[in-house]
Amino acid sequence: MLDNCGQMNFLGITSMPCSRISMLGVSAIAGLFWALLLAGADGQVTDPTEVRALQAIKLNLIDPNGILSGWSRGDPCVSNWRGVLCFDRQVANGYHHVRELHLLNLNLSGSLSAEVGRLAYLRIFDVMWNAIGGSIPKEIGNMTKLEMLLLSGNQFTGSLPEEIGYLENLERIQIDQNQISGQLPKSFSNLKAAKHLHLNNNSLSGQIPPELSRVPSLVHLLLDNNNLSGYLPPDFSLLPNLLILQVDNNNFSGTSIPGTYKNLSHVLKMSFRNCSLQGPIPDLSNMVNLLYIDFSFNGLSGFMPQSNVSGNITTIDLSHNDLSGTIPMNLSGLPYLQRLSLANNLYNGFVPSIIWPNTTMTGNEALTIDLQNNRFLDVSSRLILPSNVTMRLKGNPMCANVTLTKFCGTEDEDAGNIVHSTNSIFCPPQACPAPFEFAPASPVPCLCAVPLNVGYRLKSPGFQDFRPYIHQFVVHLTSILQLELYQLCINSTAWEEGPRLRMYLKIFPVSDNISLALFSKSEVLRIQTMFTSWEIPDADIFGPSELLNFTIPELYDDVISPSASGLSKAAIGGIVSGAIAAAAILCACMLWLILRFRKRKHHAVSKGHNCEFPIVGDFGDNTKIKVHHCFLVVVYKASPDSMPLCKYTFSC
Repeated sequence: MLDNCGQMNFLGITSMPCSRISMLGVSAIAGLFWALLLAGADGQVTDPTEVRALQAIKLNLIDPNGILSGWSRGDPCVSNWRGVLCFDRQVANGYHHVRELHLLNLNLSGSLSAEVGRLAYLRIFDVMWNAIGGSIPKEIGNMTKLEMLLLSGNQFTGSLPEEIGYLENLERIQIDQNQISGQLPKSFSNLKAAKHLHLNNNSLSGQIPPELSRVPSLVHLLLDNNNLSGYLPPDFSLLPNLLILQVDNNNFSGTSIPGTYKNLSHVLKMSFRNCSLQGPIPDLSNMVNLLYIDFSFNGLSGFMPQSNVSGNITTIDLSHNDLSGTIPMNLSGLPYLQRLSLANNLYNGFVPSIIWPNTTMTGNEALTIDLQNNRFLDVSSRLILPSNVTMRLKGNPMCANVTLTKFCGTEDEDAGNIVHSTNSIFCPPQACPAPFEFAPASPVPCLCAVPLNVGYRLKSPGFQDFRPYIHQFVVHLTSILQLELYQLCINSTAWEEGPRLRMYLKIFPVSDNISLALFSKSEVLRIQTMFTSWEIPDADIFGPSELLNFTIPELYDDVISPSASGLSKAAIGGIVSGAIAAAAILCACMLWLILRFRKRKHHAVSKGHNCEFPIVGDFGDNTKIKVHHCFLVVVYKASPDSMPLCKYTFSC
């Protein structure tokens, strides 16, 4: 149609009457431009091989909640495929590639497609806490860039693929809590970058490969609750960075704890519970950082070494063995000791009173001394215990003394070692409309806020009682997350078999003296990314940790989270800009053809007239087309005021 200046305007493309181009031609140009623009914004951006791999993964999974339904539409790196994160930059083939795949705790089952191996650029692969079964595809060995393989808490069966052992960039391997059988591959000794090898709670059998002593970066080795046999490799003493060695509930029948382990000077925790071990306890004096030893439920014999133990130690559990002699004096003066268990051994003589503090502990500290079922005759002095010290003497001859009766009964384990949050300030329950709730530690009294809910677990902590370490944990986590202390609430904790400490956290928004507090979308995204991308480093006393769930309340549902986004806005903007340039050039070609056709038909083109077609709309007027005399010129700029990035001239 004609506007009031006598110009023809259609979909933002404007021409001077001098062109005399038909409405049909302009319509074709405009349609072509917008089609190309849409194709650039939502077309093929991700490597087609990786798109097919993702589609195959979806096809093999059972998704009862339809969480992956969006994987059927658009492009993974542009169209918000759930759990897909991509690199912003392109590589030589001109495509973008999938960087991370996060499918944590989505109620998925089925099996894992072998096509997963085609995600050649993947750094993090996380399908933890689902019900995925079948074998682990050996094609994972093709993912040579992989840094984290996170398969915990599924139903995988079969053996561990040898091919995993050749992934030289792999730092964290978590395949615990599955049904994996067979032997631990010797190829895992090639994992030069591996720091965390968590294979506990499976059905692995056979000998632990001594070759694992050649993994120089190994920090945490968790092999507990399997069917391993053979012996504990003495060469583990050569691991320079090993902090935790946990092999509970295996069967190393008839073998002993290697004496070379006394050279593990950096080790924080050794747990060999219920492993059918025999022989003596090794010298612990060189383990100056030792926090926790558990050699219980074995057949260890002889005397406990008289040398000093680490002053940082919290737990000594030597119960249910065949140890004999008297309690050594080196068990006194241990300020952080929470549990000393020598129960069900052959100890005799007198119980020395110096093994418990002679001053009252602070309110959140406690010590349990379990000496049940030995051969103790009496206490070296009058038995007066501080209020936070528990003594258990049942099953010893000394219990014939009526003055010790209260220490010789049956006592339950400490039920107080469980945390539940409370609000010390009374706030009327109707004051916070759902889904808001009171922020218990907020400096603003009775602040109503919508928190983020996080399931978290300490997999091998260096203590038996969490209460003395709660404040230290809150400081540790909030400092990393860049939060104020009052923003983090430990809602509850519970000990699980291991022992492992499960906790539920609430993270509250900042208090700004307002009645209703919410997170910004960017802050939700930032906090979630730190958890899901494993950006929270371990602390010695807390050991390795893991994310169980990250629940975003419905009020924040419109947040584009790392579990639902691909490329960054900048990358998508670049794609769109490129599409505009391409569309402009093709439209120019279409216009040139139309002009050429008109010239042939009318045998002339008016001279001295300029025709300008600015491309406008949401994308700015960066591209312009000019017809001058008998030449067609296309100019593309990054911005209207910048220098031209490209210029194309076509002759009529």
